[in-house]
Amino acid sequence: MIELGVNIDHVATVRQARRTYEPDPVWAAVEAHLGGADGITVHLREDRRHIQDEDVRRLRELTHIKLNLEMAATEEMVAIAGRIQPEMAMLVPEGRQEITTEGGLDIAGRETRLRDVVARLGAGGTRVSVFIDADPRQIEAAHRIGASVCEVHTGPYAHAFHSRGRDAESPAVLAELERLRTAGEAIRGLGMRFNAGHALNYFNVEPVAQLPGVRELHIGHAIVSRAVFVGMREAVREMKGLIVHAATRAAIRERR
Repeated sequence: MIELGVNIDHVATVRQARRTYEPDPVWAAVEAHLGGADGITVHLREDRRHIQDEDVRRLRELTHIKLNLEMAATEEMVAIAGRIQPEMAMLVPEGRQEITTEGGLDIAGRETRLRDVVARLGAGGTRVSVFIDADPRQIEAAHRIGASVCEVHTGPYAHAFHSRGRDAESPAVLAELERLRTAGEAIRGLGMRFNAGHALNYFNVEPVAQLPGVRELHIGHAIVSRAVFVGMREAVREMKGLIVHAATRAAIRERR
């Protein structure tokens, strides 16, 4: 069954706007769990712009669903992951000036360094994921460094969907979906888990949820934005319903 990982970074963004103690990301994680989330994702950035070290420690201690720690492949972050021991660590590129992650990790250009990071994280019992573009070269490199999960960057698909008037059948959208499908097939063919995420929302998520073999979708900004109006629990429940319904329809079609 397809799973939903909820990224709660932007609950912390609201808190950090006032450098105060609320809203509490840990509370948001509990509400997300009650709404049906299968996991919680946080990105502990090097500049600590939203999630703080104490948030990660408390999430590890107090949440009862899997924790996915997004992180740059730095010595500092590897040491933190080693202490926290999340169920999954996802290696991502990170730029100080970017508003959000702008593209996939260039594994092919850093294989030696990343192979060492993957080995060290894995030795501590953490499953290692890599955030990559839908690029065969990066998929093959991910396999070589020992990653067990590839999360494919859905940003180009989301951009095409929005710029084409939310027409899921436009050629540009279908082309991006095909890139995602082909990437997923290659990932699974190499024995890795196929996850997807970035810029997914309530309007564009269903075609991605219907991709063959996709295991988890990681979604944050759209859910936190919706939660402002309906609450975190309901926002997660709505998203989980959309992706499960879409995946179930796709599975039924496949069996026919």
